[in-house]
Amino acid sequence: MVNFEVLIDEDAQVFLDHLPEKTQVSVRSKLRLLEEDPFPGTGGNKELLKPTQKGLYRMHISRNYTAFYHIFPEEKTVRILWLGPIGQAHNLYGRFKE
Repeated sequence: MVNFEVLIDEDAQVFLDHLPEKTQVSVRSKLRLLEEDPFPGTGGNKELLKPTQKGLYRMHISRNYTAFYHIFPEEKTVRILWLGPIGQAHNLYGRFKE
C-alpha cells in the first residue's frame, strides 16, 4: 500500500541516474520506503532537520548516501530535494539545519 508519492528533483535524479546500476537499484529501494512512511521512527535512518519549519528531513541510505526531502502531508507527497554522497551531505547541513 502506497501512502505517499515520491517525487525527485532534477539534480537528485541526475545524480541517481549516474550511479552504477546495482547502486541505483539499492538507492531506489530505500527511497521507495518513503512511500509508506516518510516520517522518522520507522523504516530507515530518518531525521527531522528543522523542527520549526516542519517538513524538511534527511534520510541516510546505506553508509554512502543521504537524501534531503520535504514532506507535504496534505498532498501525500514527498519531494527529494538533494541526493548525494554522505560526505557532501555533511557540508550541506548548515544550509538545511537551523
